[in-house]
Parts: sequence; structure tokens; C-alpha cells
Amino acid sequence: MATKTLEYAATGRRKTSVARVRLSAGAGKVTVNGRDVEDFFPLESLRSLLGQPFKATGTEQKYNVAASVNGGGPTGQAGAIRHGIARALTLADETLRAPLKSAGLLTRDPRMKERKKSGQPGARKRFQFSKR
Repeated sequence: MATKTLEYAATGRRKTSVARVRLSAGAGKVTVNGRDVEDFFPLESLRSLLGQPFKATGTEQKYNVAASVNGGGPTGQAGAIRHGIARALTLADETLRAPLKSAGLLTRDPRMKERKKSGQPGARKRFQFSKR
């Protein structure tokens, strides 16, 4: 009889990036869009962002992460995956909610790019004023 591994799925968002994260019991392997995390995020700072939920809960090397992310840039995508991992960890174990919440990892970062207004060259910039 085949044993079915438990998977926990959650969605994370930041800026315009959306990440679908699947957590399964394992040795800490992280894949993003079918690629290894070192290939997808060459910067160490972005890879460390993904490990924050595991560090806050002390669950390093306990879960494998398979993430699918689209939209936005590298920083937004890493933030979206981090948010998704944190939400999936709460589904896996409800007792992990308190440390994740105190670390601010369950809150979606609401900062978005401000829209361009009509009659202006940008969101806040104005055309040069001429008195005469």
C-alpha cells in the first residue's frame, strides 16, 4: 500500500507577484518554477528571505518547498514566496502561528506602485509650471 505524503498549499503575495507554495515533509529542498532555488534567485539576500519563516519557527530542514511564482520582479517574487511559506506553515502546525505573527511574516506587504495620474508625467511628478 502506497503512503500519501501530506502537502500544505498556500498563496503568498507581494507587490504584483503571486506565489503558489506547496509544503511537504522532507529535507529542506526548495524549488521555484521547477528550478533549484540557487538557479532562480542568484542573490543570497533573496534566498535568505525565503528561509525567514523556517528560522522564526525552528523548522529548518523539515519541509520541502515547491513554489510556482509569476508577476513582478525578483524581490517581489521572493517576498511572495516567503508569505506563502509562512501561511503554509500555519496550515501544517497551528502552534507555529504565534512566532510567525510576532515576526510579521503573516502580514501581506501592502505597498504597491502608485498609479500614474492623467495630466501628469508620473504618479507624483508634475509638468513644469510656467507663470507666463
